[in-house]
Amino acid sequence: MTRTANVFARVEPDVKEQAEQILNELGIPMSNAISMFLRQVVIHEGIPFDVKLGSDKPYAVRKLSKEEFDQEMLKSLDDIKNGRLLTTDEVDEEFKRLYGI
Repeated sequence: MTRTANVFARVEPDVKEQAEQILNELGIPMSNAISMFLRQVVIHEGIPFDVKLGSDKPYAVRKLSKEEFDQEMLKSLDDIKNGRLLTTDEVDEEFKRLYGI
């Protein structure tokens, strides 16, 4: 059996709960997710993602209330009706410019 070491960390309860919910849906135990993160730190020799000040990132649709979601859909319909559209190439370029992806 592989030897293990304990890691103790304090995190905000709501962040832990949200992460647990997502990890449960993925079928990944929290300890495995933490181990995966630490392995990536070793592989990358640093944090395996950009660490920078917040920006206007797209928000998670799951976190919207029904009313907020409906409002966003109405905005989208208005954009379509008024010709405010982008091609997929334009969307890709905008994501690259704004979010580096």
